[in-house]
Amino acid sequence: MRFLLFVLLFLSFAYSLGLVLANNTEVGVNLLFSQAPTMNLGLLLILCLMLGIVIGILLALLIFRVLQNKWEISRLQKANVNLQAQLTQANAVIDRQATAPTVEEAVYGSTATNVQVQDAEVLTVDEGATLTKQNETKLYFVLTYEQFIYSVLIILI
Repeated sequence: MRFLLFVLLFLSFAYSLGLVLANNTEVGVNLLFSQAPTMNLGLLLILCLMLGIVIGILLALLIFRVLQNKWEISRLQKANVNLQAQLTQANAVIDRQATAPTVEEAVYGSTATNVQVQDAEVLTVDEGATLTKQNETKLYFVLTYEQFIYSVLIILI
Protein backbone atom coordinates (compact mmCIF):
# COMPACT_ATOMS: atom_id res chain seq x y z
CA MET A 1 0.00 0.00 0.00
CA ARG A 2 2.83 2.41 0.81
CA PHE A 3 4.50 1.56 -2.44
CA LEU A 4 1.33 2.38 -4.39
CA LEU A 5 1.00 5.69 -2.53
CA PHE A 6 4.65 6.49 -3.29
CA VAL A 7 4.11 5.75 -7.00
CA LEU A 8 1.01 8.00 -7.11
CA LEU A 9 2.89 10.82 -5.37
CA PHE A 10 5.78 10.50 -7.83
CA LEU A 11 3.41 10.52 -10.83
CA SER A 12 1.58 13.63 -9.59
CA PHE A 13 4.89 15.42 -9.02
CA ALA A 14 6.08 14.47 -12.52
CA TYR A 15 2.77 15.65 -14.03
CA SER A 16 3.08 19.00 -12.19
CA LEU A 17 6.66 19.46 -13.39
CA GLY A 18 5.54 18.67 -16.94
CA LEU A 19 2.77 21.30 -16.72
CA VAL A 20 5.17 23.97 -15.49
CA LEU A 21 7.74 23.20 -18.20
CA ALA A 22 5.20 22.92 -21.05
CA ASN A 23 3.29 26.09 -20.08
CA ASN A 24 6.01 28.57 -19.23
CA THR A 25 4.31 31.73 -20.48
CA GLU A 26 3.52 34.52 -18.05
CA VAL A 27 -0.17 35.40 -17.68
CA GLY A 28 -2.08 37.95 -15.62
CA VAL A 29 -5.02 36.79 -13.57
CA ASN A 30 -8.13 38.96 -13.28
CA LEU A 31 -10.06 38.23 -10.07
CA LEU A 32 -13.04 40.50 -11.01
CA PHE A 33 -12.44 42.99 -8.19
CA SER A 34 -8.64 42.90 -8.18
CA GLN A 35 -5.72 41.92 -10.35
CA ALA A 36 -3.28 39.16 -9.30
CA PRO A 37 0.37 39.56 -10.34
CA THR A 38 1.49 37.78 -13.47
CA MET A 39 2.57 34.20 -12.94
CA ASN A 40 3.60 31.15 -14.88
CA LEU A 41 0.65 29.42 -16.60
CA GLY A 42 1.81 25.95 -15.55
CA LEU A 43 2.04 27.07 -11.91
CA LEU A 44 -1.43 28.60 -12.18
CA LEU A 45 -2.77 25.31 -13.56
CA ILE A 46 -1.18 23.37 -10.70
CA LEU A 47 -2.62 25.76 -8.10
CA CYS A 48 -6.10 25.48 -9.65
CA LEU A 49 -5.79 21.69 -9.77
CA MET A 50 -4.73 21.48 -6.11
CA LEU A 51 -7.47 23.91 -5.06
CA GLY A 52 -10.05 21.80 -6.93
CA ILE A 53 -8.79 18.60 -5.27
CA VAL A 54 -8.95 20.14 -1.78
CA ILE A 55 -12.45 21.55 -2.34
CA GLY A 56 -13.60 18.21 -3.80
CA ILE A 57 -12.27 16.28 -0.81
CA LEU A 58 -13.93 18.69 1.64
CA LEU A 59 -17.27 18.45 -0.19
CA ALA A 60 -17.02 14.67 -0.35
CA LEU A 61 -16.39 14.53 3.41
CA LEU A 62 -19.31 16.87 4.05
CA ILE A 63 -21.65 14.83 1.84
CA PHE A 64 -20.42 11.61 3.44
CA ARG A 65 -21.08 13.08 6.90
CA VAL A 66 -24.62 14.04 5.86
CA LEU A 67 -25.25 10.57 4.44
CA GLN A 68 -23.77 8.96 7.52
CA ASN A 69 -26.10 11.02 9.73
CA LYS A 70 -29.10 10.01 7.61
CA TRP A 71 -28.12 6.34 7.89
CA GLU A 72 -27.72 6.71 11.65
CA ILE A 73 -31.11 8.44 11.95
CA SER A 74 -32.85 5.69 9.96
CA ARG A 75 -31.13 2.99 12.02
CA LEU A 76 -32.19 4.69 15.26
CA GLN A 77 -35.76 5.10 14.00
CA LYS A 78 -35.93 1.37 13.24
CA ALA A 79 -34.56 0.61 16.70
CA ASN A 80 -37.11 3.01 18.21
CA VAL A 81 -39.98 1.25 16.41
CA ASN A 82 -38.67 -2.11 17.64
CA LEU A 83 -38.39 -0.85 21.22
CA GLN A 84 -41.88 0.68 21.05
CA ALA A 85 -43.25 -2.71 19.97
CA GLN A 86 -41.43 -4.42 22.84
CA LEU A 87 -42.75 -1.80 25.28
CA THR A 88 -46.31 -2.29 24.06
CA GLN A 89 -45.94 -6.05 24.41
CA ALA A 90 -44.47 -5.70 27.92
CA ASN A 91 -47.29 -3.36 28.97
CA ALA A 92 -49.84 -5.89 27.72
CA VAL A 93 -48.17 -8.63 29.79
CA ILE A 94 -48.08 -6.39 32.86
CA ASP A 95 -51.77 -5.50 32.44
CA ARG A 96 -52.65 -9.16 32.04
CA GLN A 97 -50.69 -10.07 35.17
CA ALA A 98 -52.22 -7.19 37.13
CA THR A 99 -55.76 -8.29 36.34
CA ALA A 100 -55.11 -12.01 36.85
CA PRO A 101 -56.21 -13.43 40.20
CA THR A 102 -53.49 -14.28 42.67
CA VAL A 103 -52.99 -17.82 43.94
CA GLU A 104 -54.61 -16.92 47.26
CA GLU A 105 -57.65 -15.47 45.50
CA ALA A 106 -57.93 -18.53 43.28
CA VAL A 107 -57.72 -20.93 46.27
CA TYR A 108 -59.56 -19.01 48.99
CA GLY A 109 -61.90 -16.90 46.91
CA SER A 110 -61.92 -13.22 46.19
CA THR A 111 -62.84 -12.20 49.78
CA ALA A 112 -59.48 -13.22 51.31
CA THR A 113 -57.87 -10.19 52.93
CA ASN A 114 -54.16 -9.41 53.30
CA VAL A 115 -53.46 -8.31 56.86
CA GLN A 116 -50.11 -7.18 58.25
CA VAL A 117 -49.86 -7.65 62.00
CA GLN A 118 -47.34 -5.84 64.20
CA ASP A 119 -46.30 -6.05 67.86
CA ALA A 120 -48.82 -8.16 69.83
CA GLU A 121 -52.10 -6.60 68.81
CA VAL A 122 -55.47 -8.16 68.11
CA LEU A 123 -57.06 -7.44 64.73
CA THR A 124 -60.68 -7.92 63.75
CA VAL A 125 -61.22 -8.47 60.03
CA ASP A 126 -64.14 -9.78 57.89
CA GLU A 127 -67.08 -11.03 59.88
CA GLY A 128 -65.42 -11.38 63.26
CA ALA A 129 -62.30 -13.45 62.39
CA THR A 130 -59.44 -12.51 64.77
CA LEU A 131 -55.67 -12.97 64.75
CA THR A 132 -53.02 -12.27 67.35
CA LYS A 133 -49.31 -11.81 66.73
CA GLN A 134 -46.37 -11.94 69.13
CA ASN A 135 -42.94 -10.21 68.25
CA GLU A 136 -42.38 -10.55 64.45
CA THR A 137 -44.17 -8.89 61.57
CA LYS A 138 -45.73 -11.40 59.18
CA LEU A 139 -48.36 -11.41 56.49
CA TYR A 140 -51.51 -13.38 57.33
CA PHE A 141 -54.52 -14.23 55.26
CA VAL A 142 -57.64 -13.74 57.31
CA LEU A 143 -60.45 -16.10 56.35
CA THR A 144 -63.97 -16.42 57.48
CA TYR A 145 -65.19 -19.74 58.78
CA GLU A 146 -66.96 -20.55 55.49
CA GLN A 147 -63.87 -19.79 53.44
CA PHE A 148 -61.75 -22.00 55.70
CA ILE A 149 -64.15 -24.97 55.35
CA TYR A 150 -64.33 -24.43 51.59
CA SER A 151 -60.51 -24.44 51.23
CA VAL A 152 -60.21 -27.60 53.36
CA LEU A 153 -62.81 -29.34 51.19
CA ILE A 154 -60.92 -28.34 48.05
CA ILE A 155 -57.68 -29.75 49.46
CA LEU A 156 -59.37 -33.01 50.51
CA ILE A 157 -61.04 -33.54 47.15
